[in-house]
Amino acid sequence: MIADIKPYPAMKNSGVPWLGEVPEHWEVRKLRDTLQSVTERNRPDLPLLSVVREKGVILRDISSKEANHNFIPDDLTNYKVVRKGQFAMNKMKAWQGSYGISRYDGIVSPAYYVFDLDGVDDKFFSTAIRSKAYVPYFTQASDGVRIGQWDLSQSRMREIPFSVPPAPEQDAIVQFINYVDRRIRRYMRAKQKLIKLLEEQKQAIIHQAVTGQIDVRTGKPYPAYKSSGTCLRADTHRQIEWLSDVPEHWEPLRSWRLFSTRKELALSDDVQLSATQAYGVIPQAEFERRVGRRVTKIFMHLDKRKHVERDDFVMSMRSFQGGLERAWASGAIRSSYVILKPDGRANVDFFMHVFKSRGYIGALQATANFIRDGQDLTEWNFRQVDLPCPPLEEQAEIASHVSATSARLRSEVARANREIELLNEYLTRLIADVVTGKLDVREAAATLPDEPEESNATDNLNELLSAERQDEPVEALEA
Repeated sequence: MIADIKPYPAMKNSGVPWLGEVPEHWEVRKLRDTLQSVTERNRPDLPLLSVVREKGVILRDISSKEANHNFIPDDLTNYKVVRKGQFAMNKMKAWQGSYGISRYDGIVSPAYYVFDLDGVDDKFFSTAIRSKAYVPYFTQASDGVRIGQWDLSQSRMREIPFSVPPAPEQDAIVQFINYVDRRIRRYMRAKQKLIKLLEEQKQAIIHQAVTGQIDVRTGKPYPAYKSSGTCLRADTHRQIEWLSDVPEHWEPLRSWRLFSTRKELALSDDVQLSATQAYGVIPQAEFERRVGRRVTKIFMHLDKRKHVERDDFVMSMRSFQGGLERAWASGAIRSSYVILKPDGRANVDFFMHVFKSRGYIGALQATANFIRDGQDLTEWNFRQVDLPCPPLEEQAEIASHVSATSARLRSEVARANREIELLNEYLTRLIADVVTGKLDVREAAATLPDEPEESNATDNLNELLSAERQDEPVEALEA
C-alpha cells in the first residue's frame, strides 16, 4: 500500500524555500491566520496539565516520585486555562516540540501560550505541527543565551508558514497516518518484547553459569553438589541463599578473602574516571565520546580522590541497582566509592559476570537499609555477600562461555533496536512528507480497512526508543 503512494499530479511553488512545492489546491498560510491567542485564568479547580515533547499536552502526575516536578505555587488562580481542542505550548521548550492539542480541560503555567484553532482540523494540525517538517522552525523562532533557556518569540512564531489542504483531505491524511502509526507501533512493541526476552535470557545464562547450576562445558548440571555454606564457617553450614547448592569441587569463600580494599589516593597524573553501569569504569573523555556529548562535572577536594587500577572493581552509587563496575583503565574516582582489588584466586572476567548477575545484585540489595535509593554502599555491604569460587581454570572457561553467549545476545538486541530506530526514522520522514503535500495519500486512505482505535494512538514513537536506557556517569559533586 505505502509503496504505491505517489506525488500529487499538480504542484505549485509555496513561496517558502524550506517548504518547496505544495499541491496546487492547498493553501499556504501563516500561523497567525491559524492560531488565535486566548487567555483565561482563575480556575484553580481544574486539573494541572503538562506540555511535554513525547506526548504533547498530558495530565500532570503530581503523585509520582520519579517525575521531575517544577515548583507548584499554593495559589493557582493565575494559571492559564487550556480547553479541550486548544493548542498549548511550552514556550521555553518549543524548540524541542513541547506543544500540542489538549484532550483535557485543565490549567498550565502562566508562562505558556494557549491558542484557539481557526480553519483547520485539530487532529490534522496536531499531526502536522508536531512533525519533523515544522519543529525546526520553532527553534529558529526562539532566542536565548543557551539551549534549555530559549524563549519562543510569539511574533516570529506567528510568521511560520503552514500548508493547509481542504477539510476532507485533512481527514484522509489523519486517517492514513493513524493507520500506519498503529501498524508500526505494533511491530515496535513486538520488537521491544523480543528485546526484553533476550535480556532475560542473558541474565538467566549468567546466573546459571556463575552459580554452578549448569556446567558450561557440557550444558548440563554438574554430577555432584554440596551446600554452599560448606567451608565458610566452622560452626555452621548455613546455606548461602543466593547460591543455594554449588558443585562439589567449588569452594565458596567470604568476599574479603578474594578481594581487598584499595586505599591509595589519586596519583598526580591520574585521569578522571567515570563509573557507569553500561560501560564500566572508563575515562570521562571515553564516556563523552561514547554518548556523543560533554559531561560537565565540578569536583572539590581532588587530593582525597582514590586511585583505581585496571581490573579493579568499583562499588558506586548505582551498584545498589546494577552491581559492581569493572575498571577498564587506571585513574582516579570519587573518594566515597569502594575500590576492590582482586587477589590471585579471582579471575577478573569471571567475577565481572558474578557482580552483574541478578542473584548477586539481589543479595547486595538485601544488605542495605537505605532511606532512599542512590546512597553509597560501603565495604561492609560488600563483605556481607559470600562468593562462589570455582578453580581458576574453570572460572576462565565460565567467563569465556558467558562472554560469547552475551555477545551473541547483545548483537541480537542491537539488531532489534536498530530495526526500531530505522522504522521510527522512516515513519518520521513519511509523516513530514504527507503533511507537507509531498505524497498523495487520498486513494490509500479511501481503501484502508476498518480497525479499532488504540489507546494513545497519537503518542510519539520516540517514546518506544526510550526503553533503551541512556546511561549516565555516577560521578557527582564532592563536598
